[in-house]
Amino acid sequence: MTAPNDHTDTVATAEATSDAVLPQTGGTGDPALPDADPASSDAVVEPVDLEDEDDEEDDDAEEGEGLLVREGDVAGDYLERLLDILDVDGDIDLDVEGDRASVAVVGGQLKTLIGPDGATLEALQELTRLAVAQSTGVRSRLMLDIGGFRAKRRADLTSLASAAAERVAESRQPERLSAMNPFERKVVHDVIAAASGVHSESEGEEPNRRVVVLPDA
Repeated sequence: MTAPNDHTDTVATAEATSDAVLPQTGGTGDPALPDADPASSDAVVEPVDLEDEDDEEDDDAEEGEGLLVREGDVAGDYLERLLDILDVDGDIDLDVEGDRASVAVVGGQLKTLIGPDGATLEALQELTRLAVAQSTGVRSRLMLDIGGFRAKRRADLTSLASAAAERVAESRQPERLSAMNPFERKVVHDVIAAASGVHSESEGEEPNRRVVVLPDA
């Protein structure tokens, strides 16, 4: 049996993805600004009820979460169409993690959707974010995972960053890690921020930008 050619599969996936058309969402674009109030010059400043402010903050939080749920729904629809185009089987899980929507494609043979070092996954994430932004009119920070690649990478990076933090705290010498993408750097920064006696910075330009772990003064 001939082993599958990852490069050929990845190229085929990229070609199929490039032909995928963003879904027609019927969005109306950016909301129109409200008309100026001709009587605004005569407006009277009234006392602010702090309880009303709390209610408004709760409403804003609910509205923000509602937007993230909508982002997930749009992303799920887009990815279902994409999987059909590529003739790939997979289930789509939607969630909200913190301040961003999270979408995961699981099951099936998904290796070609991940690509070397997650390169195809990164491209698909950007396409999905564009589809979401086209629908909502808001720039999306949605996180896409396929086949558990990001989850495993997060676990590996957590171990790597923890070990680096221990070495730097003991040696008092800075340590430069290998080049990483923004997702990977954030994972490392979060781990270092929780460690004692060390802090982290990023240096360099993409795609060679990396995290430097330094001892606290």
